[in-house]
Parts: sequence; C-alpha cells; structure tokens
Amino acid sequence: MELIAIEANLVRKLNGPRLRFHRGIPILMSLAICWPATCAWPQQQSASGLDMASDASFSSAPEARQAPAQQAPSQFSGSVHGTVVDREGTVYEGVRVQLADTVSLGQSPREATTDSYGSFVFTGLPPGPFELTISSKGFATQVISGSLNLGQSYDVQPVVLLVDTAVSQVRVTASQQEIALAQFKQEEKQRVFGVIPNYFVTYAPHPAPLSTKQKFDLAWKSSIDPVTFVVAGAFAGIEQAAGSFSGYGQGAPGYAKRFGAVYADSFISTMMGGAIFPALLKQDPRYFYKGTGSTRSRVLYAISMSVMCKGDNGRWQVNYSGIIGGLAAGGVSNLYYPASNRDGAALTFENALIGVAGSAVQNIFQEFFVRKLTPKIPNYELSKP
Repeated sequence: MELIAIEANLVRKLNGPRLRFHRGIPILMSLAICWPATCAWPQQQSASGLDMASDASFSSAPEARQAPAQQAPSQFSGSVHGTVVDREGTVYEGVRVQLADTVSLGQSPREATTDSYGSFVFTGLPPGPFELTISSKGFATQVISGSLNLGQSYDVQPVVLLVDTAVSQVRVTASQQEIALAQFKQEEKQRVFGVIPNYFVTYAPHPAPLSTKQKFDLAWKSSIDPVTFVVAGAFAGIEQAAGSFSGYGQGAPGYAKRFGAVYADSFISTMMGGAIFPALLKQDPRYFYKGTGSTRSRVLYAISMSVMCKGDNGRWQVNYSGIIGGLAAGGVSNLYYPASNRDGAALTFENALIGVAGSAVQNIFQEFFVRKLTPKIPNYELSKP
C-alpha cells in the first residue's frame, strides 16, 4: 500500500504542469477572440497580436516544453512464480504462500494467495536466497528454498500438496451395541486350556453391558456345550459310585436319573442366575476381571464379587440376580430329586449360602489363575485400580 501511495503522488507531481498548460489554452483562445471586438487594432495587427499572444503563452509555460517525466524504475526487478497442485495435477485456489528473503530479514514475510489457476507470483525481489512456505488447511506445510539472481524470473516447480497425516487419520467410534457385540464374540471363544467354557468373565477394562439377548445367548451356549455334558456325566458317575441319592437306584436307570438331575441343576442355575433374573433386574452376570493392584485388594475384590455385580447402568449393586437365581434353582430341584433327598426351605437357604461361598472361591481362581490358562485373550490394557 505504501508503494502504491508513493507512485500516485509521483504521478500527480508529474501531471501537474501539463494540467495547468491544458487549462490555459481556453483562456488564451478567449482573449484572442475577444480582443478585436474591444480594441481598434487593424485586422493584421489582431492576427499578429494573436500569434504573439500565442507565442507569449507558450513562452510563459516553460513546463509545457519539457518532456513528461518517466516513472523511476524499481530498485529490484527479480520475481518468483509457481503453481500449486494436488497429486492428480488439479490446481488449488486459495493456498497461502509466504516468501522470506535475506534483504527483508527481520520484516514480516511477503504473502500471496493462489488464484483460480493455482498460480502465485512475487515481484520486485532483490537477488539472493529466498524461502517459500506453502500452507493450506488439511495439508502438510511445505518449505521450498532457492536463490534469485539480479533481475531473474524464478520459476518454481509445481508444488504438490500432501495430505496432513494428522488430518488423514480418521477416528471411528463404535456404538455401545457394536462394542458389546465385539466383546461378546470374544467371550464366546474363551476356554480354559482351550477346552472348558469360560464365558461368564470379561477381561476388558471397560466392558459394555450385555443386551438381554446376549445374556440368554451366553447362558444357552454354556448349557449346551459338550464339556457341560461331560462334566455332568462325571459327577453322576461319582454320585452313583458313592451311593448318593439312593432313591434313584443303581444300574443304567439310576445313572441316567443322576445324570439328568446333575445336568438339570447346572442348566436351571445357569439360566436363572445368568439370564432370566439378570435380564429382569438389569444386572450383568459376568465376573469383571481386575488384574491390577495388590494381592490383598484383588482377593477382597474377588470375594465381594460373589455378592456384588454391575448393573446395566455401569454401577455396582447387590447381586440380587445371582442370589435369587440360586434360591430359585434349589426350589425347582425339589421337583425331580427323590422325596427322601428333597431339601426343605431351611436347607435350600443353607445351600444358597454355600453357593455364595463357592462363587467367592471360584472368583479368586478367576482373578489369579484362570486368565493364564485361557488362551487367545486379547491383550487388553488394564486400567489402574
């Protein structure tokens, strides 16, 4: 802007004498025309007087005889120009280009913006090294150095914009349902020694709550797993060998009844405590692996998890679904056990308390041993206690 103002003042100074000269012509002409009508000079003298007046007019304006002054040439005449494109060669408009040179050191860099053809240009540059900085939102800033000779027109090779790596990274946030589904699929693969189902435990530090369908899926798959039938058969054989539940008798019929009772206990307990009541009370039936902290804190945590659980809202609460599920399973078992071995109400509550204690022991094993024996668990980054 300062350069433009100086040039404008220079033009006004140079044009001033010419302007006064041209404005003087009508005045002289008026005097020449009016002079014969007001004076008694001869016609020849009038004409001569007009010529003399004209000569006198020209002689009285020495500025008009001078050639118009020319604009002083710029001190420097070098220039730098170039084009900004993308990888496909498409030109980019509106890219910011800054130029810094050694002569203007200490001053703000000169700036330009690429036009609709992707071009930029800097003129009136001094000779010497220069540096171009090309920047645009979403693209990596580039710096190009060069050296300009006196009066040289420096052509910068086409500048190819590169996508900024920090911008090109796209963060995809999955919904809570998608996260829960992914964790659920992982839990379905959890097996101790690669064989025994270990579905009702999550090793993720921040697990998403299970949906009602997922709770029933886990309970159902755990109940119909081949290993569950094998374990039920083994316990039935132990009971028959020990003569437990004599009302079932011996032989194949007795074994079949014992097997049915053992499997029914497992199935009803899993469905009641792992699906039905958790769905009704909106509680999570899984064990939430801690994995960090002192041994004492982890033991206390495992024991507390036998009577505590997380709600679907993520808050800790009393494990009503597990406790009520155990009591309900004990009550249902009275329908298929021999009359002599059926539990009364007092014994049912006693067995429920034993079940809570057994759950505490099982949780301690989960906390310290089972994870090491369960292959193919993702390397979750465990949260600090």
